[in-house]
Amino acid sequence: MMNSDNGTAIVSDEEMEKQRGFMRGVYEINAKREPPVAHVHTFGCQQNVSDGEKLKGMLAEMGYGFSESPEGADLVIFNTCAVRENAEDRVYGNLGALKHEKAKNPDLIIGVCGCMTQQEHVVKKIKRSFPHVDLVFGTHALHTLPELIYKQLTERKRTFFTPDSDGVIAEGLPIRRESVLKASVPIMYGCNNFCSYCIVPYVRGRERSRGTAQIVSEVRDAVKNGAREILLLGQNVNSYGKEHGTSFSELLRTLNAIDGEFRICYMSSHPKDFTKELVDTIAECEKVTRHFHLPVQSGSSRILELMNRHYDREKYLDIVRYIREKVPDAALTSDIIVGFPGETYEDFQETVSLIEEVKFDSLYTFIYSPRKGTKAAEMDNPVSAEEKGRWFRELLEVQGRVGRDIYEKYVGQTFRVLCEGEGRTNSSLLTGKTPQDVIVDFDGGRELIGQFVDVKIEKAYQWALVGVVVSS
Repeated sequence: MMNSDNGTAIVSDEEMEKQRGFMRGVYEINAKREPPVAHVHTFGCQQNVSDGEKLKGMLAEMGYGFSESPEGADLVIFNTCAVRENAEDRVYGNLGALKHEKAKNPDLIIGVCGCMTQQEHVVKKIKRSFPHVDLVFGTHALHTLPELIYKQLTERKRTFFTPDSDGVIAEGLPIRRESVLKASVPIMYGCNNFCSYCIVPYVRGRERSRGTAQIVSEVRDAVKNGAREILLLGQNVNSYGKEHGTSFSELLRTLNAIDGEFRICYMSSHPKDFTKELVDTIAECEKVTRHFHLPVQSGSSRILELMNRHYDREKYLDIVRYIREKVPDAALTSDIIVGFPGETYEDFQETVSLIEEVKFDSLYTFIYSPRKGTKAAEMDNPVSAEEKGRWFRELLEVQGRVGRDIYEKYVGQTFRVLCEGEGRTNSSLLTGKTPQDVIVDFDGGRELIGQFVDVKIEKAYQWALVGVVVSS
């Protein structure tokens, strides 16, 4: 490794060349046998999906083809998520099922990586309960996949490589994108916020930002190769560039100036760092979506303090008011956790009233799931699962009503829409999203896929719109 001037750990050119050497070594081994097939299954967030694209990019360079199923594969990698318990349970279930594949093909290499593997108790469980797993590597070791695969092919020893680290940045990894039209571009990694319910800072490391030049180069290449939507990724994109003396606003303005018709999206953002300057920037950058996903988690200032969110209800509402003023056509979405430890029904009602005041287009809602290693997992949590379920259903009912009213207001308006493919409401239609990130289906020929078209909205459902093309 070498440390850059701003303290971010950058994987050195020498280390990257070493890994390219292992790529060539694996390719040579694979060239002497039937073309091997890999199955890479990614669980969880868009950052994990981006990591999965890099895993596939490296594997493709090593001579692997790809399958949609682990059956008959020569290599299986599960790229895991640790945010919620059910995601971990799914991984364990899938690992158990692979025991039969290993029995049929003893040469099958089974690997597990991603956020789960940065947790010591998970690694111990895999060692003990899943002896057919050959390879476990952590989030900070992604770039070493070529070396790990080479050693599996030549030594056939179980390998566990989960270095404890504040995190690194590895530039220059090959990428096999899941979509021609959409490109996910990480701009930063890790998180410094330590929300009391969240495991991410422990498994992803501290905040570290990529250089602006590297991001601009990747976006330009993606647009040149046909991408019409660029999704900027980070655990908290609003913190981008603090080590560099720059900002997310400056990055957005730079990317907005790149030639071509494309749309810029981003996720995730944190209310504590969502500045008026950033709102002004988004209002002035025509390529940046009018969709503000601003996770509030709770409408109760007391619960927000227990969550260690570093803002209160009023500060959140101040941000919303400024967004409504500067970007009148904005869509707002959010995340809500129901049943956080110590939450009362009165606290929950404050969340309900916030939903009615803000009028979110849609919500991502979750019942609290304890994560071992976080502060919230140690808090008293006296409310029953049944009671939390009742709260959850009440919240969904309120948001359903609010969302229906908002979607009805889109009827009669015309939006510039990227045509992405087959319709969601009807397979005979085409589909895309408005600048507010709202799904819209419309009639048209398949030749429109990949183009921006103007669509007039004629009908609204609770979760999607239907319209007609008025120009392209």
